[in-house]
Amino acid sequence: MSPGGAGCSAGLLLTVGWLLLAGLQSTYGINITAVQDPSLANEGEDEGENEGEEEAENDSEAENEPQAEAEEDVSNRTVVKEVEFGMCTVTCGVGIREVILTNGCPGSESKCIVRVEECRGPVDCGWGKPISESLESVRLACVHTSPANRFKYIWRLLRPDQQAIILANDSAILEVHRDTHPKAFECETLDNNEIVASIKFTIYTTTELQMKRSSRPDTDAVLVFVLTIGVIMCIFVIFLLMFIIINWAAVKDFWGAKASTTEMQSELSSVRYKDSTCLDQSPTEIPGHEDDALSEWNE
Repeated sequence: MSPGGAGCSAGLLLTVGWLLLAGLQSTYGINITAVQDPSLANEGEDEGENEGEEEAENDSEAENEPQAEAEEDVSNRTVVKEVEFGMCTVTCGVGIREVILTNGCPGSESKCIVRVEECRGPVDCGWGKPISESLESVRLACVHTSPANRFKYIWRLLRPDQQAIILANDSAILEVHRDTHPKAFECETLDNNEIVASIKFTIYTTTELQMKRSSRPDTDAVLVFVLTIGVIMCIFVIFLLMFIIINWAAVKDFWGAKASTTEMQSELSSVRYKDSTCLDQSPTEIPGHEDDALSEWNE
């Protein structure tokens, strides 16, 4: 046999030996696990189950704790908020009002404004006044809130015993020139094709306006005179009260002396009255005594 063939056979033998040893070890280990005591195996299984249950409980507790903490945080942060509404800015048509928070305001404030919302009143606003007027023209305004372009406006010229004329103007402001006859206009405010406000205006002629303005000064003069007199009287009363309070001692002495003088005069008058009654009674008594003396002398 050649030396190369001997080396190869030796390497082959070593490889086969290693493979046999590995197979024996694996077979031995399997046999060992199979030969173990069944009770020990059951204990191991029970311990594994217990450990699994404990781990599951720990995991559930760990999950519940964050949930409980989150609920506590939410309950602590949740504050009962009470809301009240302010007065509407208009008595008819469409306006705005404040929404006020009465509980849960930041800091130490008892009330705070949350927002501003739209409010509505009765549709009919009756007769209104122009926003500006002169001897030549008048500017009228429909009932609206900002933004004004969210509403639709319909202007009408009212005529007695006739159908109203719809004007072409569709804005919230209408400028009208005065005519020789008074006119009446009506404006309807619509929101989503629903009438939310209606207002009317009377446009007087230039002559009527001048007559109204000329009749106002007399009334204004009387009103100013009455107010001036009332203010003067109030100021006089205030100063009189201040004088009495500052000089209370002197005022008290003055009124005391005046009261004593009055009492003395009343006493003197009563004494004089008594004296006069005595004098009136004395002459009636003298004839009685004389009659008695004459009767005694005659006897």
